[in-house]
Amino acid sequence: MSIQPYLALPLQCTCDAVNMLPSTQAAREQMLATIKRIDGLIKGSMGFASTFNGLPVRLVVLPEYFLTSFPLGESIPAWIEKASLQIDGPEYAALSKLAQDSKIFLSGNAYECDPHFPELYFQTSFIIDDSGDVILRYRRLISMFAPTPHDVLDAYLDQYGPDSLFPVVDTELGRLACIASEEILYPEISRALALNGAEVICHSSSEVASPRSTPKNIAKQARAYENMMYVVSANSASIDGIPFPAASTDLSSQVVNYKGAVLAEAASGESMAGCAEIDIAALRSAREKPAMTNTLARQRLELFENVYKKPVYAANTMLDDGEVIVPDRSHFVSCQEEAIESLKKRWSR
Repeated sequence: MSIQPYLALPLQCTCDAVNMLPSTQAAREQMLATIKRIDGLIKGSMGFASTFNGLPVRLVVLPEYFLTSFPLGESIPAWIEKASLQIDGPEYAALSKLAQDSKIFLSGNAYECDPHFPELYFQTSFIIDDSGDVILRYRRLISMFAPTPHDVLDAYLDQYGPDSLFPVVDTELGRLACIASEEILYPEISRALALNGAEVICHSSSEVASPRSTPKNIAKQARAYENMMYVVSANSASIDGIPFPAASTDLSSQVVNYKGAVLAEAASGESMAGCAEIDIAALRSAREKPAMTNTLARQRLELFENVYKKPVYAANTMLDDGEVIVPDRSHFVSCQEEAIESLKKRWSR
């Protein structure tokens, strides 16, 4: 079936932080109010974008942790209670209704509880289809200060299997996948998703932006070109309600096409200006042509096997004889220090 062109909207919106709120109840009430406000922004943006471009908005991507902001030293148990979503909780129900009412595919990123790992939260990127069903969950794999599936890898694979690490979902909008925040800087993640068939990456981010080139903006174009995929990247317009210069995370919500070209990009503040066309038929045509530009078809993966088999950052650092360990914040720095030492030993041979 041919997929007709459509619009993807990386919605640059303000994040109202929950960190300083006095109670879990206040935090939960604010999250639902945020969803209601975003619903209005999406509906207004869709009407204008469709009139202006003559195409329907079918995919909306929201910024990283758009409901909560990020932990500011809170313990893992405290952040689970105050800011992490339950898979069957009211926040997901409200997001599902939003997607269903607007007939869009909705992607975003939130801190999420997992019933199989109740001691931890995972930073999760999700896709909800236009029927309101959550059709993809991607758990962030590389994080400086948050638990990841890699930290409990053996138990996670026992529960979900290896295909859970780099999920791709085949939809009427093409094959969709997610990358969280700074993971756009790690080419292996995008490449794994591309090899699994991904054509559109939903990139929820909350990044320091600048009128100058930034590492993430460079990476968005590089990942799109080298993997022959679209990148739909949504940044926070600001983070309000924490002792942090609010507009440090602003600008640069954008759509990059499979040739590495930025099709549209938002300036400062809440904005729909990053909205642009996705043409899956053209992408598939490019992937099927023998050419120097067909970077996927030219991969020789066996060459890299021995390099990647040598670990750097150890897996399972939050497991002890199969039991989950809840670390304090110092754990994350200690793990990175050990990774640095392993690299030094590797390079000194």
